[in-house]
Amino acid sequence: MGMSSKRVTPVATTLTFPKFWTWLQGHVNCIVRAGTPEVVLFDHDDFHWTLLAEDDTTRVVQLARGKELVGELVLFPTEIAYVQTEPGEQEGEFLFDCMIETESAREVAYHFVMAHPYETSEHPRAKSAGDKWTH
Repeated sequence: MGMSSKRVTPVATTLTFPKFWTWLQGHVNCIVRAGTPEVVLFDHDDFHWTLLAEDDTTRVVQLARGKELVGELVLFPTEIAYVQTEPGEQEGEFLFDCMIETESAREVAYHFVMAHPYETSEHPRAKSAGDKWTH
């Protein structure tokens, strides 16, 4: 018997963390929420996101209200094997999971929920005159 070629769930795609981080820096206003298995930071109209490279091995995601820090995530890119992306649970949301792989397990270390999917600048989608970017 052959395997069914029908897939019920959308196929997840993957990209490297450096490629994702570079893209994310240009889309900080599109972050809906970000977190780890233990904590999640939620966007708000009064909040703004800042992405920092603390050093070669540390990335920082900060959420602030004015100059007051609301929350901060510290990411270690060398631990991230790849970033997996797929449509989120809510319509119009897209999930980006930063995956850690060990010999015994594969787990989500950090996640980002974005207001739109990953788009490579090498392949811009065709735009008609009526299309507007809404970021």
